[in-house]
Amino acid sequence: MSVMSSSDIQKAKAGAAAAALVEAGMTVGLGTGTTAAHFVRALAARKLDVQGVSTSEATEALAHELGIRTLSLDQARAIDLTVDGADEIGPGLSLIKGGGAALLREKLVWEASRRCIVIADASKVSAVLGSFPLPIEVVRFGHPHTASAIADVLIDFDLPAPRLRTKDGAPVVTDSGNFIYDAGRGAIEEPAQLASALKSITGVVDHGLFLDMADQAFVAGDTGVESLTP
Repeated sequence: MSVMSSSDIQKAKAGAAAAALVEAGMTVGLGTGTTAAHFVRALAARKLDVQGVSTSEATEALAHELGIRTLSLDQARAIDLTVDGADEIGPGLSLIKGGGAALLREKLVWEASRRCIVIADASKVSAVLGSFPLPIEVVRFGHPHTASAIADVLIDFDLPAPRLRTKDGAPVVTDSGNFIYDAGRGAIEEPAQLASALKSITGVVDHGLFLDMADQAFVAGDTGVESLTP
């Protein structure tokens, strides 16, 4: 039997805290990543009559494995609550997401939700966003030209040029068939302005800045789970 790391224990505690908010009959957005997977498991353990909307194919497979009924986003009339992890939590619950290459579907589900909760271990909290590389999802056609335009924008914000995300020597392809470029680490002093500038680039599908979207965060540390609000 594998032994959970202290980080995994914290993630599991944050996931359980969020799962306790789910009520029977809800439609629940299911996030992507290792922390969100802890929430999905905690939710399944409660054996409630709920249905989920998955933000990735990996989460969909996990939900089915655990017996959680799922709907597509198109089928869901409304999502009562979405719970998801984050790669970084900044001031006012500003977030960087997309380390799991699911940022587009995550953001679509978040925007369709009445309430959004982020769960994380304490290491994800930062005084200023930018310690985690910012993921930027782009269409594959002409992506080097899009990357050049992204680099020009990043220079204006004193951020390093983006790099194409690869795995085993090949570009990472998202569930939506796109590529991911990761901006280099650096303090993001003006996240709203950066978000707007990136979205204005033809070829950029979306970015991993989730601003003014999280209603609450459960952050787990050595002393327990802390609830944060914007």
